[in-house]
Amino acid sequence: MVATTSLAPRRSGISHVFKTISQYDFWLIIATLALLTFGMMSLYSIDFGTKSIYFKKQFTFLAVGTIPFLIFLTTKPNTLRKFYPILYWFNIALLLVVMKAGTERGGEAQRWLVVGPLQFQPSELSKLLIVITLSAYWATRRKEELKTVRTFLTSFLHVALPMFLVFKQPHLGATLAIFATWLTVSIVMGAPGRFATISIALGFIAMIAAVNIPGVLSPYMLDRIRGLFHPDPAKNGYQVERALITIGSGGLTGKGWRKGELTASNYVPEAQNDFIITVLGEEGGLIGCSLLLLVYGLFFFRMWLIMIRSEEHFHKGLLGGILMIFAFHTIVNLCMVMRLLPVVGLWLPFMSSGGTALWLCLACVGLVLNIKAREGVAKF
Repeated sequence: MVATTSLAPRRSGISHVFKTISQYDFWLIIATLALLTFGMMSLYSIDFGTKSIYFKKQFTFLAVGTIPFLIFLTTKPNTLRKFYPILYWFNIALLLVVMKAGTERGGEAQRWLVVGPLQFQPSELSKLLIVITLSAYWATRRKEELKTVRTFLTSFLHVALPMFLVFKQPHLGATLAIFATWLTVSIVMGAPGRFATISIALGFIAMIAAVNIPGVLSPYMLDRIRGLFHPDPAKNGYQVERALITIGSGGLTGKGWRKGELTASNYVPEAQNDFIITVLGEEGGLIGCSLLLLVYGLFFFRMWLIMIRSEEHFHKGLLGGILMIFAFHTIVNLCMVMRLLPVVGLWLPFMSSGGTALWLCLACVGLVLNIKAREGVAKF
């Protein structure tokens, strides 16, 4: 008997994606669209009756963001794994360029690169690139190497240089996010949990030392950390104090969309960025904020479900790292506003104004949907 070979073309790239559209995670898409809606409505409310154009700019960023979304939606994850050394050094090169030619804002940090009409923060892109390259590193280890101290320490060396370059911008929030992402990817990929426990303890010790050793942290970083324990409403506690008042003024049901007097009067400076939740707190009240948290819960749950049911080792690392990026930003941002953590400059996913942050979020969701479509996991 003569064996026959199927002549049907293999599905790959864009054709694969559109032929497997039914495999996309419906609930993750719904949660993402809902979060985008919350964010756009909040920015529109800030602009309402004023000359600010945060909504218009964010809408433009959203349109541009379809590009990274589609790129990561259609690119084979194994292609990213194949070229991970190039992606790693590309990441390092971008961060070095920021140190030499970056644009400074507010006299505090040099984080932005300007390319024609666009300006972006390489430290945000760095988070996703680290997830990709770190997951690829772990995926190349043999099974017997995954639980060794040597592999774990080498994985830290993998993130140490980009983490140091981000810290020097300075950007404490992004540095901590990278640290948390490293631990998450490492544990998901097979490192023993005790290694993470020891690393977290050493991280706390390092933070205490950094606060007490002169010159390690910049003056504005120290001021924000001290503001958590000794807030001065006229100085380091000014923004948080006003944020709490604004959220509290919303009560149970809020004042209604576009009816926030404190939002309209710019009572919370730069509310469109890290303190965007104050808009929803005033206008939507406790019910509006609770609804937002439920949507975030659905968003995280779907990502977690896709991760634990994923069969590819490399995919698990990607999904774990992306989930940590979103979760870390959300938890830390909300804790900052509630004066439970220092203000470390972390945006709220899909809500805060800013192109680079939004592009990162869309790229991450695109990659998660890509993996879900290829593996067909998390069905119910």
